[in-house]
Amino acid sequence: MCRTQTFYSMRLKGKIALITGAAGGIGSATALCFAEEGARVILADIDTDGCEAVCARIREQGGDAMCAFVDVNSEELIVGLFSSIREQYGRLDILVAVAGGDLDPFTPADEITGSSIDSNLALNLRSCMLCCREAARLMKPQQYGRIVTMSSLVYRGAQGQFSYAAAKGGIASYTRALAMTLGSSNITVNALAPALVDVPAFRKALGSERWEVLLRESGSRYPLNRVAQPLDVAKAALFLASDDAAFITGQILEISGGARL
Repeated sequence: MCRTQTFYSMRLKGKIALITGAAGGIGSATALCFAEEGARVILADIDTDGCEAVCARIREQGGDAMCAFVDVNSEELIVGLFSSIREQYGRLDILVAVAGGDLDPFTPADEITGSSIDSNLALNLRSCMLCCREAARLMKPQQYGRIVTMSSLVYRGAQGQFSYAAAKGGIASYTRALAMTLGSSNITVNALAPALVDVPAFRKALGSERWEVLLRESGSRYPLNRVAQPLDVAKAALFLASDDAAFITGQILEISGGARL
């Protein structure tokens, strides 16, 4: 559950919110959290089955959700997604650009290839910039918007994650630049920078045994003695997307349990 006290009013009541990468651990938690807080949620992902499963959960709980296929590597599909939002809803209040991932982890520095660099930058940085561009086109005329991008704690630099760290660092810089540009239109732009998050994709990639070892080793190095859960990130996104954060923009919010202090 996203809310912990029943006397809260719904912080996103009536808002139209788009979440990319909505079938994944962070994206799905964010979609569920936003729906619980009253938003009409649009879930976009290349994994339509995963999106539909999340949509079904939202509808079962009385929420309003729809799913859309989008491959964020395609500018054409991104433009089409936002065009359909304009046609169906006439506006967009919130964008949370979660879609991304490291396509080339832990390749030695002297073995990285141009194609792997291009792929990681396209999936993470380019896709974010294109989604934000399209969101700005909807939000500027209405003089309101909340944009939340997905950086990562590796934006500070990470051993063996070269193009991914560069992409996430680019998102951090782009977020600040966009905040400076869109502030006069009453649009805030902030980034989330999680440390390690316990999501199904990592478990699947590493296998249960290796993942449990990583959880213990990483958690023991964090002052809070655990890694992040998807809901930790979703609640931070909720704060930045709500009017509670109306005077916060251009910030990189680290969700790290105190890692790298």
